[in-house]
Amino acid sequence: MKSGSLGFVMLCHTALDRAAQVARHWAERDCPVVIHVDKRVGRKAHARLLKQLEDLGNVRFSRRHSCEWGTWGLIAATQDASEVILAEFPGVRHVYLASGACLPLRPVGELIRYLDARPRTDFIESVTTEDVGWTVGGLDVERFTLRFPFSWRKQRRLFDWYVRVQRRVGFRRKVPAGVVPHLGSQWWCLTRQTLSAILENPDRDEIDRYFRRVWIPDESYFQTLVRQVSPNVESRSLTLSKFDFQGKPHIFYDDHLQILRRSDCFVARKIWPHADKLYRNFLTDNASAQAAEPNPGKIDRLFSKAVERRTKGRAGLYMQSRYPNENWENGRTAAPYAVFEGFTDVFENFEVWLGKTTGTRVHGHLFAPDRVEFAGRETVYNGALSDSATLRDYTPKGFLTNLLWNTRGERQCLQFGPGDNQALATFMAGDPNAQISVISGAWAVPLFHSNRNFSDIRREAAQLQKIEAEFLAMLRSPWAKARVRVWTLAEFVENPMEPLQTVVDEISPRSMRRLTEVPRLTDLSGFGQFLQNLRNQGMQPVLMGEFPVNDDLRGNPPRRGRPYLVN
Repeated sequence: MKSGSLGFVMLCHTALDRAAQVARHWAERDCPVVIHVDKRVGRKAHARLLKQLEDLGNVRFSRRHSCEWGTWGLIAATQDASEVILAEFPGVRHVYLASGACLPLRPVGELIRYLDARPRTDFIESVTTEDVGWTVGGLDVERFTLRFPFSWRKQRRLFDWYVRVQRRVGFRRKVPAGVVPHLGSQWWCLTRQTLSAILENPDRDEIDRYFRRVWIPDESYFQTLVRQVSPNVESRSLTLSKFDFQGKPHIFYDDHLQILRRSDCFVARKIWPHADKLYRNFLTDNASAQAAEPNPGKIDRLFSKAVERRTKGRAGLYMQSRYPNENWENGRTAAPYAVFEGFTDVFENFEVWLGKTTGTRVHGHLFAPDRVEFAGRETVYNGALSDSATLRDYTPKGFLTNLLWNTRGERQCLQFGPGDNQALATFMAGDPNAQISVISGAWAVPLFHSNRNFSDIRREAAQLQKIEAEFLAMLRSPWAKARVRVWTLAEFVENPMEPLQTVVDEISPRSMRRLTEVPRLTDLSGFGQFLQNLRNQGMQPVLMGEFPVNDDLRGNPPRRGRPYLVN
């Protein structure tokens, strides 16, 4: 092992006790360390860090700068610390930039041997702006052509306003001659020759003035300038750093121990300060089983799966990372379900018959005005769902999605109608899991059998028809994703067997059983005259289809009696 051939520059902002622990680990193994402490850190914390490391002769501290995210302070801090390590430790051949939240994953000796075998190689991610695909919520080319005097985090409105103004007036900054903007990870490992050439560039004043107004210069300053001076750049970082779909760094905890070991990387960030297990396991001299090449790609699949789970999640499950963002859910509901409109108005005991025929759970009107009609008229259902209409109406979508989540594996069927709460009509029409079957105009059958004043019946009929017409328009709209079947009342009662067979086959396709019996139709004698009376009173019933006044449907008017039988 060549003593002193590797030095570290540490940028520390928080958790200084952990930073001191890592700095001591490196310094005690003959690796000089220069530490920059964010100027925003309090005096007491800074003094405590100095006290913790005062016994180490190869640890230095550089001039302090205020290091706000995305600003020039991070580059100024790196420059000053790098100048210190190059001036005071002439034996250092490679300089490794790390943060106070970094943690070595492999013994220092392995990293030194790795770099000794590559004495003239610079490890820094450096790609042109056209090739960058990892910037999230940021700017690519424009970060080099616009000015950014305002803080993105503290002055976001001013930041956005100034960007819009520059775009509107067509302002573009002049890039210094010979500078081709590149982007990459902030964490690098550069040779003494390359780093000193960047810091001693005769045009450094001009270059620094330009980069002071570049957005997030720590991702572009060294990444750009290294291309001017280094003959051998490996465009990758030796530090494992992962980012989520929002561009925020992943934080590693104790339960990531095995994942970090599998990466074979030399250093990882960002480590949770209280991950005692990680610090205890990695701050040792235990050699790896083999001198493997750093390969963060070995764990990319796990992070991709984590991002997918966070952004997509399980079907029908609403969670904090996506809710209440509209259309971020992985499917509106967790399982297929069937919605029936008008069937209980036309058939007697339809719920009981459907449950026996299909083996599904058949509910009544879950969105009835007075209460939730669970199957068997239970008062509390799976998931501790109450039959209280008040609780249901507080969040109708949450009620339905919870019901379907807690009953996965069992097909749910529910009744719906224009007299129910319509808050979920649009939701169900746009849900691919919904199978909606409608007998339009069937709501008139209970009115026909009611013993009420006809003026009241006409008024309610007009209201129900308007509601159902709006629902049917949703079902027929281009954005509707539910599987929809609609029959007029006249079409349905003329031949109920065929539509019922279709509905049953869709709900339980494995049964492949022909229906031999359907539930008993309600008595419709005089229904045609009832509709004519509505017309005579000024209300135009159009959703029922063509009902003859004399009730003659192809010579075989449906009558109440024994069930339809198939020969």
